Amino acid sequence: MRIFNQFSLDHAKGDLFGGVTAAVIALPMALAFGVASGAGAEAGLYGAVLVGFFAAIFGGTPTLISEPTGPMTVVFTAVIMSMMAANPEQGMAMAFTTVMMTGLIQVLFGVLKLGRYVTMMPYTVISGFMSGIGFILIIIQLPPLLGYASPPGGVLGSLRALPDFIAQINPGEATLGGVALAILLLMPRGWRRFMPPQLLALVVGTLLAIFVLGSGAYRAIGEVPGGLPSIQLPTFTQEQWQHMVVDAIVLALLGSIDALLTSVIADSLTRTQHDSDKELIGQGLGNLASGLCGGLPGAGATMGTVVNIQTGAHTALSGLTRAVILGIVVFGAGALVEPIPKAVLAGIAIKVGIDIIDWGFLRRAHLVSVRGALIMYGVIAMTVFVDLITAVGIGLFVANVLTIRRLADLQSEGVKLLGLSEPVDDDMQCKNGTEEERKILSDPGNGIALLCLSGPLIFGAAKAITRLQLEIAGARSLVVDLTDVPHLGVTTSLAIEGAVRDAASHGCRVYLAGLQPQARKRLEALGLSRVVPAERWVDARAKALKRAVAERAGQTPSA
Repeated sequence: MRIFNQFSLDHAKGDLFGGVTAAVIALPMALAFGVASGAGAEAGLYGAVLVGFFAAIFGGTPTLISEPTGPMTVVFTAVIMSMMAANPEQGMAMAFTTVMMTGLIQVLFGVLKLGRYVTMMPYTVISGFMSGIGFILIIIQLPPLLGYASPPGGVLGSLRALPDFIAQINPGEATLGGVALAILLLMPRGWRRFMPPQLLALVVGTLLAIFVLGSGAYRAIGEVPGGLPSIQLPTFTQEQWQHMVVDAIVLALLGSIDALLTSVIADSLTRTQHDSDKELIGQGLGNLASGLCGGLPGAGATMGTVVNIQTGAHTALSGLTRAVILGIVVFGAGALVEPIPKAVLAGIAIKVGIDIIDWGFLRRAHLVSVRGALIMYGVIAMTVFVDLITAVGIGLFVANVLTIRRLADLQSEGVKLLGLSEPVDDDMQCKNGTEEERKILSDPGNGIALLCLSGPLIFGAAKAITRLQLEIAGARSLVVDLTDVPHLGVTTSLAIEGAVRDAASHGCRVYLAGLQPQARKRLEALGLSRVVPAERWVDARAKALKRAVAERAGQTPSA
């Protein structure tokens, strides 16, 4: 694995233009997320610079743009609120320590090469979680849009306060927020090629506030500290460290999923292949640096990445350019962003929340799967009204239980018992059944049962095999056909062992046919070679059936 991302001067013009465009889009988003989180506009800017810088240098997706995102901001806002409630003096420092831990966990994911597994979550759970985050972002930004600070209590606090805020709406700030939101929603698509709607909303809203409302008539960002950020030393308390670890794991998983899904989008646009594990290391180093400097956690941002690619970017030089431009704003032009109205930033954040919600799947989920739709709606409700961690945990548990049940049903279909009570039709209900095999099984005088197994068999087939033991006990000979079983799980292996031992204890001759190497090794490890003699481990089902007939008649079977 190479250390650095892919850099090249062959496409310098496209990379530079892409980086500049991505920086223009990132500025209002970083400010909005910083203010929305409660950590301050500077935290959003620091996160945009540092996560983007380190992910560009050490990541595994050349054109990926990394910065604070809506989902990461919502979760981090909850972290700040819980830490501040538990420890007002050190809560913010512990929140930034959680970001550092998030980065370390992501680096660990990359080192352990877990990149390919991170996104293996049911879509219903991911969709519900992301949509729930979108609803949270909208709800908690409605008070600032109406001209008031977000009340304590998160979503429920905002919902309880909304009637009073609506009754006593601040006309000036509500107008600023409404104008910003209208620009974002209604700006013609053709205009977006020349001016990002977020930047236009920011500029128009700020100019209206300065020249129409006047200074002091609206809530502005206020002072943005310039120069180098102060280092945040890791801070723990005995009471909160376990919560910090859990929060860091949630942020790490969410950020990793967000980044890698965006990397897949970048691959589809550039016809390249990203390095998932390397990308996780780059994301982790970026979040570690951001936490150390008091910045928001970040991840791969779909909007910035797509715009970056569409404006000509090919290598990580674009992400580096974007980070440098934002760094200039942070370290030398902070005064320019101080008069920006918070209501305008709230409008931008609400539009992000609207975009995060998976409207397409929400409309069609019940048509695809009623159970899947119920899981998604449940995850949304728990994400919004209960707890982010609980929502994902319960959603994954329910989705996996339903998947296991369906898998067990499918596995059971690969287990068939022929030759006793089961009719043997023309297809023999097993693959490649011959006329001779059908005659052998159809003759009741032979007393032969064929346990036909197919497909990779894990725990789902075990119950079906166990249910057949009583029927197998009535056979004089049992042929277990594993010709079409490339993999045999432990649970199913034990079920086969139980069926074989039970049949042998009733005086039944047992034959094992068509074992592939993995299945043979597993059954031998269970000691079945002491129950079934070596001559009855046969390489083909037809040979096993003929041997069973011959041995039943007291003849010496032919080779």
